[in-house]
Amino acid sequence: MRNREKLSEKLVRAAETRPRPWQVFDTEVVGLSICIYPSGSRSFMFDYRVAGRQRRFTIGRWPEWSVTAARDRAKVLRRDVDSGQDPMAEREDAREAPRFPDLVERYLREHAAHLAPRNAADQESMLRKLIEPHWKHRLVSEIEPADVERVLNLIAQGRSRPAKKKTKAKRAKPLAPPKPTPIRANRAGEMLRKVFNLAIAWKMRADNPALGFRRRMEVERELFLSMDEIARLGDALAAAEDQRAAAIIRICMLTGARVGEVRTARFEHFDLEREIWTKPAANTKQRRIHRVPISLDTVALVRTRLGAVPAGCDWLFPGDVEGKDQPVQELRRFWRCIQMQAELPDVRIHDLRHTFASLLVSGGASLEMIGKLLGHSQSRTTQRYAHLMDSPLRAGVDAVADLVRARPRLVHSASPAEMQEPMPEQAHAAGARSG
Repeated sequence: MRNREKLSEKLVRAAETRPRPWQVFDTEVVGLSICIYPSGSRSFMFDYRVAGRQRRFTIGRWPEWSVTAARDRAKVLRRDVDSGQDPMAEREDAREAPRFPDLVERYLREHAAHLAPRNAADQESMLRKLIEPHWKHRLVSEIEPADVERVLNLIAQGRSRPAKKKTKAKRAKPLAPPKPTPIRANRAGEMLRKVFNLAIAWKMRADNPALGFRRRMEVERELFLSMDEIARLGDALAAAEDQRAAAIIRICMLTGARVGEVRTARFEHFDLEREIWTKPAANTKQRRIHRVPISLDTVALVRTRLGAVPAGCDWLFPGDVEGKDQPVQELRRFWRCIQMQAELPDVRIHDLRHTFASLLVSGGASLEMIGKLLGHSQSRTTQRYAHLMDSPLRAGVDAVADLVRARPRLVHSASPAEMQEPMPEQAHAAGARSG
């Protein structure tokens, strides 16, 4: 039989403790009770029945919750139950609602796993290091556009890179001041837009807070090597001790391919008789097969590599780790040495791709041809080279100007006597004026 009394502060304070939890129910609000635990703590409860199930809702602890406040809360809950709602179900749904780390795990597992390995690793790094620390315990449904803008602002400001661990003999370098990274913020915003689009599809929320994120201004890097710089780079590659890495750079220069495409190339991808390189979808950024013609110099490089690698090796540039069937991985150290020797400190390997395109333009190639050779999936990507076409256009305009330019008339010098005599036209004009 239930203990029923009108709850008061005096009753709650004086209620005795027992070996097992016990309740005193309020006579004023049906279902409201105070539960006394063996430890002496006390909490207000609300018992109700919905759909044939007995439920118990914890209102709060006493004395943080007074009897009056608990009774008012119980009245609200009673009205909700009478209208068909289940307060416990709402609390359970909120407790089980997905949080941002749950969304990140599912995104990486079901979406990022199908991206290119480098792209997937980059997105995981942004989510884990730049975004998740700020939203670690947030519900997916609670994240607002202001939260997205706030975290993108922090990413755009940049962050200091931690110094590498040094031995006792070497002192650790101090942290360099953070450099602004607006492009990184834009990439993070694009990724978050996709993340929340999938959250909508997975019924985690109803809208996308990253849909209209503010894009930072991007200034695309455009660096093209001059003929003198190309010659210096060629001399440095010829003198390099590591001719395997030098051959990778040469193929990048000759084909405009990305360094990852060259590094992961296999001999079976090349048709040397027809001078064709067929890049598999797994090796290209656009995830599509890319078939391009190659020059005789590139064919010669492939034939040279065929004689340099061990028998039975399929990689054009096999790695250094014995027993592992993988291509070469590290080129940064080699490229730094080449930069110093060729006096090209600001040139990246990817700038060789831009240089390849600029040479095509100077040779009269159309943007469509350049896009096909470079493997661009969107024409707007190729449009960045449109301004380079001004040179051949300007040459054509100058040629037309030479044809239509007015030619100067040759006038013979006159004697002093001839200069004193009026010309017939002048005499006629003078007579007309006098008449």
